[in-house]
Amino acid sequence: MNVLIISILALSATGAVSATILFLTAKKFQVYEDPRIDAAAAALPSANCGGCGFAGCRAFATACVEADSMEGLLCPVGGTEVMKNIASILGKTAIEAEPTVAVVRCAGSCDKRARNNHYDGAKTCAIAAQLYGGETGCVFGCLGFGDCERICDFGAIGLNPETLLPEVDESKCTSCGKCVKSCPKMLIELRKKGVDSHRIFVSCRNKDKGAIARKACSATCIGCSKCLKVCAYQAITIENNLAFIDDKKCQLCGSCVAECPTGAIINKE
Repeated sequence: MNVLIISILALSATGAVSATILFLTAKKFQVYEDPRIDAAAAALPSANCGGCGFAGCRAFATACVEADSMEGLLCPVGGTEVMKNIASILGKTAIEAEPTVAVVRCAGSCDKRARNNHYDGAKTCAIAAQLYGGETGCVFGCLGFGDCERICDFGAIGLNPETLLPEVDESKCTSCGKCVKSCPKMLIELRKKGVDSHRIFVSCRNKDKGAIARKACSATCIGCSKCLKVCAYQAITIENNLAFIDDKKCQLCGSCVAECPTGAIINKE
């Protein structure tokens, strides 16, 4: 009987000592987490898309709490309203950000960019881009295998079965940027949504010289500089035979659209 009592007492003492050690260790190595992180995370849309540049909504909420200023921090899915809510929770000032939307800078549909070979490998843009330039004479154009469509969590981008080019549904696009990163040809970019969704941009990335580019695609930019000459706002630059319109300077006057001989400049109204 004495042996049993002694065993019970020994086990109890060991348990008490172990519990004390664990408690003291936990207190010593306790990591404090600002309770505002939970509040900020709750205000986010929980998309965990990574469009903010952080690994998920909680990481973004943590960054918002730890930052001295909200400048440079934006949840593209939630937009300005969500950022205002978070700023209010944290007692900071929200930085206004113009809404953006994904645009596809390739107008080389089947009728404008003839196929001259057939790809018989894995049907992904990422793999195809590693192997060759594509099924047309334009090595800068869309490969048409839909990596951007598959990666979009919001169903905002999909291939048009007739043109085989991706098209963006603005009502669903959250500007998370996943499609931008998925395109090996760098044909998708985020641009200012514009007033009443009005945008003007060059829908081409072909850097070949004019004659070569035109032979591969009838809707290509040929770097002729006509758009540059008629732009009154210095919004257009020409580099590597390719025009680019700065959406921060563009006043949407449309002069460049009318002047472009190939229709490579898109006037989205």
